[in-house]
Amino acid sequence: MRLTAALLAISFIATIPAFAAGDADAGKKIFTKCMVCHEAATDKDKIGPSLHGVIGRKAGSLPSFQAKYSDAMKKAGAGGLVWDEANIAEYIKSPKTKVPGNKMPFAGLPNDADIANVIAYLEAAAKQ
Repeated sequence: MRLTAALLAISFIATIPAFAAGDADAGKKIFTKCMVCHEAATDKDKIGPSLHGVIGRKAGSLPSFQAKYSDAMKKAGAGGLVWDEANIAEYIKSPKTKVPGNKMPFAGLPNDADIANVIAYLEAAAKQ
């Protein structure tokens, strides 16, 4: 029983996402792909909602973008989806898988290091 618990613990630790050690400067460069639709350094909405301070925000809840969110994004937020690092990582990797029916046309970032870097950038931008 103890061996099983130890193996489960080791397995869990091995799956901790890479986003914990992202590089904000590299993330800012990667985020240029997102800047057509999103702002992270300010609270200005564009085609998509501002991502300034997104970490910890309930999905589909930014008041200034309320009328533009897809029903899928609003339902995800009503269902409890909060943009923590893990949920952002899953969304950036595959937006249509994480929130089926959302309006974002971006296919996703396949590289986990790029995702970690974007998350680090979002965290840094929120402090500006």
